Amino acid sequence: MAKTALVIGGGPAGLMAAQELLAHGLSVQLTDAMPTLGRKFLMAGKSGLNLTKDETPPLCLSHYDTDRLSPMIHDFGPRDVMDWANALGADVYTGSTGRVFPKVGKASPLLRAWIAQLVSQGLDIRTKWRLTNTDGRSFAFETPNGMQTITPDVTILALGGASWARLGSDGTWPAILPNVATEPFVPSNCAFAIDWSDHMQKFLGQPIKSIAMRAGALASRGEIILSAKGIEGGGIYPLSPALRHGERLIIDLMPDWKADKITTALARPRGKNSLSNHIRKTLKLDPAKLAIIREFWGPLPHSPEILAQVIKGLTLPPLAPRPMDEAISTAGGVTWDALDDGLMIRALPGVFAAGEMIDWDAPTGGYLLTACFATGKWAGAHAARYAITGGSQ
Repeated sequence: MAKTALVIGGGPAGLMAAQELLAHGLSVQLTDAMPTLGRKFLMAGKSGLNLTKDETPPLCLSHYDTDRLSPMIHDFGPRDVMDWANALGADVYTGSTGRVFPKVGKASPLLRAWIAQLVSQGLDIRTKWRLTNTDGRSFAFETPNGMQTITPDVTILALGGASWARLGSDGTWPAILPNVATEPFVPSNCAFAIDWSDHMQKFLGQPIKSIAMRAGALASRGEIILSAKGIEGGGIYPLSPALRHGERLIIDLMPDWKADKITTALARPRGKNSLSNHIRKTLKLDPAKLAIIREFWGPLPHSPEILAQVIKGLTLPPLAPRPMDEAISTAGGVTWDALDDGLMIRALPGVFAAGEMIDWDAPTGGYLLTACFATGKWAGAHAARYAITGGSQ
């Protein structure tokens, strides 16, 4: 009789774990608390599913906050993600920034094809099954048909982080695993709150483009959006770890110009032009950039040298992240010390963890999904070995 495996969580990590378990000949049941699988995956792909970044594993790994992911990314890295998607019929392409997308754009065709393939291989899917309790061997669920308990040979938990609770990642599972060491969840790849002055209202909703930013040891180049709640966008998301630890956000509004070039340009006679018009004409600095200088510095300095320094290093006050449920991802979860090299939870023999429920962090740009796929495959392979060998990996 085939060994049995239970996968709890139907996101990318859980589905990849199920795929690996099936490939090793196990009988696999997958449960999810939501009515359908992969809800956060679908939401992430609404405006174009960024599956991975077309980089070699060494470069890819430099974007994660831990080297513990190294063997997993080497085993199933960006090129493997691309080959996997292509094999499912969701042909991918690499954009100018190296980001990889399915040619169809959205996530739904890929997810449908993936689930259909897994079901054809024997995957038993149970939705609206919410985990309520476990002793590490048996797992109790609240289901549409009442309480159900499953006692598999091995289990993989892919319970997610704590962002986008409405899609299933509510971060409440640590209470069900009281003997497992976890770090509190914190928002990452998130917006940061600012209480804007009245004069900024007309600029809200506008992007600030062609800027460079830094916070502590982290740097980013891209754009931000001035939203009613603060600052958001791809440019600031990679700086989340430093900003949430109190580092100041420093914005270079003209990263392609050196300070002395700006100073020289501003020192030219401005005639009857106001200082604002002189800056706009001389530096081609748009009104939104001038507005945030006034917001965080005050009146525009008349000294070309000082103004150049402000433009090259506008420093914002400490910023607080927006609520965690608005974040794209979270850091925190099961600590690495609580896991062995195969991602088995030391306190729960035969139970493995995968995906965002493990304490790692990475910026957007395909890195989040790549690590979810990689940890799911890694946990699946080691769980299968554990089941087949009767407790040895």
